[in-house]
Amino acid sequence: MGQVLATIQDKIHGRRWKERQIRKISDQVFDHIRDADSTSDGGGGLSFAELYIAVLRVYNEINKHLPGPHHDPPSREKLKAMIQEYDINLDGLLDREEFAEFIRELTADTITAVSRNLIIALVVTPTVALMAKRATEGVPGVGKVVQRLPNSVYASIVALGVVLAQKSGERCE
Repeated sequence: MGQVLATIQDKIHGRRWKERQIRKISDQVFDHIRDADSTSDGGGGLSFAELYIAVLRVYNEINKHLPGPHHDPPSREKLKAMIQEYDINLDGLLDREEFAEFIRELTADTITAVSRNLIIALVVTPTVALMAKRATEGVPGVGKVVQRLPNSVYASIVALGVVLAQKSGERCE
């Protein structure tokens, strides 16, 4: 099911669109951190302290612009472990390309979860709701009530239920 949703998501928005958005955010944050650093060594890379601030800014942008629950940034310890993997030139700093790859990998799970939840809420849920409505129209007692509800209202009620179920499921994790 996950692969089917990923394929649908790729066709709707395209994987390249998602990668371009993450790259745009990472470039903006990188430039902002570099411009704000008046004590810059001129090397153009981000130190660990700057990287941590940059990651917080990236997650702030993600939380601002993407629907769904708040996504927490990784811990300082996780970032310290990851920085060594992405510091290709081993200078202790992440340059623009290293930072972009770092952010792409760091946010991959977050973006996938948001995309999956959007597809479920916007595509799958209304379709299933309308199928369920048709299936229950012949049930005695329930059928008359279901028939009186407009399709849009019925689909909205079911979609709201799914969104609430997703949120309660995320709290349990």
